[in-house]
Amino acid sequence: MSTEFIIGTIIGLIGIIPVVIQIVKWVKKPKLTDLMKKLVDNSLSTKTHRKILQKMNVILLRSGKHISSEYINNFVLNKRGKEAVFTDLCLQNDWEPTKELCEMFMNGDYPSIRKKYCDMKNAQQKRDEPTADTVVKVETVPAQPTGKEVVYLSELLKERFPDCFNRLTSTLKKHNVEYRLLKGTKDIWCRDYMPVQTESGKLIQFKYDPSYLKGKREWEESRSDVREICRLNNIDATFSDINLDGGNVLICDGRAIISDRIFTENPTKDKDSLVNELSKLLECEIIIIPALKSKDEDFTGHADGMVRFVNRNTILGNERRPDEYKYMKDGLQKAIDVFDLTYIDVPYFETKDSMHPESAIGIYVNYLEVNDLIVVPVFGREEDAQAIKIIKKAFPNKKIETMDYNDVAKEGGLLNCTTWVIKYYL
Repeated sequence: MSTEFIIGTIIGLIGIIPVVIQIVKWVKKPKLTDLMKKLVDNSLSTKTHRKILQKMNVILLRSGKHISSEYINNFVLNKRGKEAVFTDLCLQNDWEPTKELCEMFMNGDYPSIRKKYCDMKNAQQKRDEPTADTVVKVETVPAQPTGKEVVYLSELLKERFPDCFNRLTSTLKKHNVEYRLLKGTKDIWCRDYMPVQTESGKLIQFKYDPSYLKGKREWEESRSDVREICRLNNIDATFSDINLDGGNVLICDGRAIISDRIFTENPTKDKDSLVNELSKLLECEIIIIPALKSKDEDFTGHADGMVRFVNRNTILGNERRPDEYKYMKDGLQKAIDVFDLTYIDVPYFETKDSMHPESAIGIYVNYLEVNDLIVVPVFGREEDAQAIKIIKKAFPNKKIETMDYNDVAKEGGLLNCTTWVIKYYL
């Protein structure tokens, strides 16, 4: 073996040492649970604690979450334990402490943290939310006595879900309901990006820039251009800079229900001013109801996935349950009390899985209502019969049809989401 060969081999081995070191570092990449232990170590300096938070942030960014730079720069441990620090992290960075998140940070589920988080968020919401006294009452415009409603569907529904499209359009034809196809759409959820019609017939086109479509290229590319759609389909609308999806607006007899997701979608707007502006635009009294704070549990936070109007004073809604978050129960009850509403519980269930994390299967209230027809989604479950019975009783003068819409539902929406209903006054 030559001297040159030996020297070359040694030099080569030396050259790969940095690579080996980097591989070892990657393999030994710290977990959030390990970093949490260090974060609450009182023997470490505040400067070290803040560096630990920066390391946490690098890991979190891959999952779509982040720790604000303000929180990192101002962090002081002050002898707090893991539970207190984790709860504070969730509150200050607006994270829902789901089971998965607890396991990431705390190596196990902590219902006690979840309860404390909900109580504190509820208290904060009560301080911040607009009260009935601060909302400007506007003169509501009654609906015109006669008119024909037309159902619009995205052209993409026919292309991507032909079976569901054919079932729906066959039902519409059976009841002599006219339907038309929208040009220029980028997804099937036309309820969300099309204008909202007031009861006087005006079309209000809100800004369509939902936060849930941000963070992934395919989601952002699926966001429809509302001005282009209006142009292509000859729709004359009044444009507003308020960021609001049509699926989060329910209007009936001078009232509109909107979930409090409207506030997080418009963070620079004062809440009272926002509610008053909506009231004027929609010619309605505005009723705010709570949505789940976690987008993991409720991706869009739309009102049409939670409740529907029967009439001005009565709503159908997903069945209220004892295990619901306190801020949800209290916030909904407050709206019921303040606006003197009757709430009719409708069964619902969840079947989300890893293949369809945003599935809407189990939500009966996301039905299509047009003229004297209501088309209700059914799911082949025992709850179907009970839900249909309740809806029929609530609408004794309506024709009720049922439909298998599961192929669409697995993608995150149902019949109301994929239809845009417009009334043409005679």
